[in-house]
Amino acid sequence: MASVKVIMPVMGMNQETGLVVKWLAKEGETVKKGQILMEIETDKAIAEIDAPADGVLTQILAQEGESVPVGQAAAVITSLGELTALKSPTPLPIPVVPFGEMTAQKSVSPMPISASPVASRMAAEHQIDLSLVRPTGGRIEKADILAYLQTRSSLSAQVVNQPKRILASPKARRLALERGLDLGALRGSGPQGAILAPDVDAFRLPLVSSEIASVTSTLNSPSAAPLTRDSAKDEVVLSSAGRIMAERTTATWQTTPHFYLLREVDAGQLLAWRESAQKNSTFKITVTDLLIKLCAASLVKRPALNVQFQDGKLLRLPAVHVGFAAAIEDGLVVPVVRHADQKGLSEISQARTSLLERGRSRKLRPEDIAEGSFTISNLGMYGVDAFNAIINGSQASILAVGRVAERVVARGGQPVVRPTIILSLSCDHRAVDGAHAAEFLDTLAGLMEDPLRLVS
Repeated sequence: MASVKVIMPVMGMNQETGLVVKWLAKEGETVKKGQILMEIETDKAIAEIDAPADGVLTQILAQEGESVPVGQAAAVITSLGELTALKSPTPLPIPVVPFGEMTAQKSVSPMPISASPVASRMAAEHQIDLSLVRPTGGRIEKADILAYLQTRSSLSAQVVNQPKRILASPKARRLALERGLDLGALRGSGPQGAILAPDVDAFRLPLVSSEIASVTSTLNSPSAAPLTRDSAKDEVVLSSAGRIMAERTTATWQTTPHFYLLREVDAGQLLAWRESAQKNSTFKITVTDLLIKLCAASLVKRPALNVQFQDGKLLRLPAVHVGFAAAIEDGLVVPVVRHADQKGLSEISQARTSLLERGRSRKLRPEDIAEGSFTISNLGMYGVDAFNAIINGSQASILAVGRVAERVVARGGQPVVRPTIILSLSCDHRAVDGAHAAEFLDTLAGLMEDPLRLVS
């Protein structure tokens, strides 16, 4: 290995950039493969990025507060072997000198630097290394010292007068340019005061004196309607995650032809299964855990829904990775339980709990939210009876789950009260037809009403 680039990873379906939040290693430090190098922020979460190899962090290409396009390098790690080779050049060959000539040669000492007494005194006063001064004559004179001081003073002035670099994300710079705003006048909310897009959105230009006079005269005019408390509006600045989620949800809704299938399912056996499984598990088993397991099994039986639609192509996915929508403080994340069809209930519960904790603390890793093939959105814990969900990214379907409630249903021609749950399956009609969606929903409902079918 020579040098390895630390690449900005893809953590979402439509992710274009990642914001460097914090570097946990410094340039010149030795790092180990798997060591956490930096924290990045995307629309989904703040993730920790590991070192891809052993070596020295020789270059940091993106500073804190900068956005890096997906696939581009944020840093470079160089192997210790390459650095050693660079620091140890090939030794020059020793010339072979005949013995007679060698005895005739005298040892040569470095030529001393010659300077006039005045020049030497000035160099000492100003702490000047005489080896850096180029004389115009045979020795360094007073004029040479003065010329060196003038050059050094000019270079220092250039450094001092150099404008301070303003940290800002690419989108913030573009928005500021479009609106004619000076980035120096904005206050950033990002790492080290970096200016982010919401900071540009929140900025309001101050009124000039003529505008203030106009507003004052309007308010004082007899015909002006009095301002009431109801007319005042508080603007809420969306977080980066909330803003991007809004943009992408809108894009999905506008470009994906949704259709919906609804079904009410008897949840009696499901609840009994949960109670039985809880006795044998140290982790809390939730309805969502059961649904992840059952949806994964249904996707194995009905692979027509384990697909994605991208760039006009239908892609059949080789693995079953089930995501679950989870609310965090300023948005929504969809962590993914990977290979859910191969996990038991306790494993699913453990994975879901761990993912949920990392999501709420914004510490999800790239693999935690990538490659999902199906999503579950459960709002039953909020008392919601039923709803329709918007498909997640380029996936083909999403299951919306309501609460378990006692409802009157017909059994053998007689009304009985049973715990039921309402499922709503949203599908992308470009990737899934109604028949395949109905087969999946029927398979899922059958497993929910008789979980023992999983064994068979």
